[in-house]
Amino acid sequence: MSKKSYKTWANRPAFLLATVGGAVGLGNLWRFPYIAGENGGGGFVIVYLAFVFLFGLPVLSSELLIGRKCHKSALNSMRELVASHNANSIWKLIGWLSVLGPFVGFTLYVVVCAWSIDYLYLATIDAFKDINGESSGNLFNQRSANSSLQIFLSGIFISMTVWVIARGVNKGIAKVSKILMPLLFLIIFILVIYGMIEGEFLRAVDFLFRPDFTKLTGQSVLMALGQALFSLAIGTGLIMTYGSYMPDHYSIKQSAIVVCVGDTVIALLAGLAIFPIVFANNLNPGEGPGLIFVTLPIAFGNMPWGHLIGILFFILLIFAAYTSTMGMLEPIVSWLEEKYPGKRKLLSIISGFSIWVCGLGSVLSFSILAEFKPLELLDIDMNIFGLIDYGVANLLLPINALLIAAFSGWVINNNVVTEQFSSESSNWRIYWRFTNRYIAPIAIGAVLIDLLFI
Repeated sequence: MSKKSYKTWANRPAFLLATVGGAVGLGNLWRFPYIAGENGGGGFVIVYLAFVFLFGLPVLSSELLIGRKCHKSALNSMRELVASHNANSIWKLIGWLSVLGPFVGFTLYVVVCAWSIDYLYLATIDAFKDINGESSGNLFNQRSANSSLQIFLSGIFISMTVWVIARGVNKGIAKVSKILMPLLFLIIFILVIYGMIEGEFLRAVDFLFRPDFTKLTGQSVLMALGQALFSLAIGTGLIMTYGSYMPDHYSIKQSAIVVCVGDTVIALLAGLAIFPIVFANNLNPGEGPGLIFVTLPIAFGNMPWGHLIGILFFILLIFAAYTSTMGMLEPIVSWLEEKYPGKRKLLSIISGFSIWVCGLGSVLSFSILAEFKPLELLDIDMNIFGLIDYGVANLLLPINALLIAAFSGWVINNNVVTEQFSSESSNWRIYWRFTNRYIAPIAIGAVLIDLLFI
């Protein structure tokens, strides 16, 4: 393939900002704080950090390698590699999961995106003033059950994402990421500083960073590994797709390190922004998923400058979600554009509309479809949202991460590895191969077993 026949990032900062932005999302700002809270804080954080760099870094590097080697969509990259290595066609499943995963995940993600827009509006009109636990819970139930409102807001968020993707890699994704990521860092630093002044900051630091391994269980360790994979967007198709636009002279290892560090720093800063507020208001750090939309509004409504802080927080949440949804839609459009060249705008609109329609089941799971449980006859007590959430988090993403690690460790030949890691030491190549061949598959397999059977 000629070097001029594929798209590339305009420059390295654009690539890194877009990739970090794609990885950073609700997994950092929503999921990480409450998972850490539920599992005792400091000990969990240390284990999580270890997994990010011991396992996450090599597997993330594998996705970048696959994407850059072929400079094609995730699906066609895997087709090309399978053919060139004369490998079993079962490995093509990685490509299909890298398209299916973001599509299905987006139909789920858009629900929380709609809530974020709604809660930004509520924060703007000071709807949280003097709110208590019962009224906050009632407010969330009332807003999420407003089907017409949530359908409209989900459509708005998808339209925003479509607008960026339709503009292309550099004029769309890179340009918007250059604006949003610095703003995201600025807002989160403001929130951290606020926590230092008005919150229980030292208590939050102690909670997050003082290790108490007595609170760790075997399941906590597996949850830390699962969170590391989830937070880095491994198996979603995002990293592989963004890697396909990566020029050949960029270091895969260095790029992967920047993504891991950037993603981790934001997750930790999110904890330092949220927990001082939680502790200052005598709230429960292990509140669970309701921490963001039920618990924190109580704090925003009863603390100095809470009105402004609430606005900034939900803007932050929207920014993080926005950069992630761009990374979800791009793998789909990238694949379709290879089938139908020159129709990127139309393909972006069609893809976005399809996601919106398919996502209505998840959106309505909190209103008219709340009691509809498709697999109730099989004794599975989950509505549509719950089923999709379970399927994506417990099946699609971990299975794809496992396959990517195994394919990298056992199938990709040394010539490709040497070519793609030309600037790296032989020790790194040995470590990368060993981790993907043995350690990562075993670890991810353990997470899968825990998610499915324990």
